[in-house]
Amino acid sequence: MGEKDISEKLLADYEDVFADIVNVLLFHGEKRVIPSSLQSTKNRSHYKADDSKLHEQERDILKAWTDGHIQIALIGLENQTIPDTKMSVRIFGYEGANYRSQLKNQTIIPVISLVLYFGTEKRWHKPRNLKALLNIPEGLEDYVNDCHIHVFEIAWLPDEQINQFESDFGIVARYFSELRKNKNYVPDDTRTIQHVDEVLKLLAVMSGDHRYENILTPAASKKEVTTMSSVAQRLEEQGMKKGRIELLVSLCRSGDISIEVAAREMHVSVAEFQKYLDGEIPEQ
Repeated sequence: MGEKDISEKLLADYEDVFADIVNVLLFHGEKRVIPSSLQSTKNRSHYKADDSKLHEQERDILKAWTDGHIQIALIGLENQTIPDTKMSVRIFGYEGANYRSQLKNQTIIPVISLVLYFGTEKRWHKPRNLKALLNIPEGLEDYVNDCHIHVFEIAWLPDEQINQFESDFGIVARYFSELRKNKNYVPDDTRTIQHVDEVLKLLAVMSGDHRYENILTPAASKKEVTTMSSVAQRLEEQGMKKGRIELLVSLCRSGDISIEVAAREMHVSVAEFQKYLDGEIPEQ
């Protein structure tokens, strides 16, 4: 499993976030799914490929939507940063495995898959159904089962839909929407973030801006970060610190100041400043 999959899953796997995503994207903001009605379920399955070996496939997130002890549906979320030509094949395999796991059940419940696309450079332009990938011989079109995928382009969601989110996902959706419109966007959302660490990790891997990963490191956790506005302030402070380090390193290397003076200016030990001289300047 890649780094992006792990980080994406940390936020959306929370029941409050998962329910919010489903309610807004499928039910137009109506609170049909409540967090307590969701149960995490097995998201791994196995299949035999052409090499006759048993392979494992894993969905990003899979939860059972229940009404008391009765399951209503299985809902899966798949996260994408780039359009995938064969996404419909993947979904076909995931859903087939989910249905197969119900063969012994008296009642078969529906399986629903949502693809959350976080790209900001271009829209999803790959096929959204299985038949679009197939070269079907004439006369067989009606006998080949199709599989449609439901792709939600987060950065292109209309404002009125983004405003319907009540969980941290609304903050994330707003961030990617604004980033698409302005690559130099400075976060200014003042809503309180409930799952701070998970939101920042998701932003880091999905946007490629790894500064977000360093905001809550132990050395930088003295100031409380609760909103995207405070995140922007922390990023600005980190940028100023990096610029100051680079200036002192330059002066130290040119002989204009001693390492002791430079360390004192940064309020660190000489040994710590030596790391800066060795090229270990922290990211913004």
